[in-house]
Amino acid sequence: MELSNTKKEIFSRLQQEILLLEGFKPLSKGSGSRFGLGKIENAFPNSVFPTAAIHEFINTETEHAAACSGFLAGILKTLMSQGGACLWISTSRKLFPPSLSMFNIAPERIIFIDAKEEKEVLWVMEQALKCEGLAAVIAEVQEISIIQSRRLQLAVESSKGTGFILRNDPRKLGANTCVARWKISPLPSEPEDELPGVGFPRWQVDLLRVRNGNPGSWELEWAADQFITIEEKTVTEIMERRIAGHYA
Repeated sequence: MELSNTKKEIFSRLQQEILLLEGFKPLSKGSGSRFGLGKIENAFPNSVFPTAAIHEFINTETEHAAACSGFLAGILKTLMSQGGACLWISTSRKLFPPSLSMFNIAPERIIFIDAKEEKEVLWVMEQALKCEGLAAVIAEVQEISIIQSRRLQLAVESSKGTGFILRNDPRKLGANTCVARWKISPLPSEPEDELPGVGFPRWQVDLLRVRNGNPGSWELEWAADQFITIEEKTVTEIMERRIAGHYA
């Protein structure tokens, strides 16, 4: 039995009100993509990257952890652009702080906390997420339960901070209240014209799960201090070559 137009409008309005309460506020006209993630942001409700929420990143292979940290640094650049520091908590830190400067992040604005056990990592994260002065809080753990994720979500709802769970080599993928589940894999870089050596960082970005949104897969590159989808870059390069050839 099909719903009447009036009922459809009521359901649509209620859905938008719920999304607003969850932090999915639509961008103002002409404001464009806030995080520069392009089509990826369209996967979220109202085409808005969720802040004041907990994101989960899955690394099933140890060597993918570095790629995941690099992609996350690109997101942190925007989150920290309005001020505020970032807390990074783990039991075995491997991140090289000076590498953050590649993403226009001053390493001294990242506060690293080395815990002895994973349960301490999650406790510190929960306490940190209650602080309004932090732009983001990152925790490296293997496992997180639905109860633990719910406690973290309650913390960000009051402080409006954003949390990231980096699950390196997780034993299982259970249910939790995180707004999205990501998987970041490294892709081979391509040297730029007349610039020998290693090219810009590239990632395979898989959005495995997103609340009220649409999962998908994309290929991204970090260049010119921003994310660029490889598909868009290829089209731009083709057009530039055609223009150059026309006026040569």
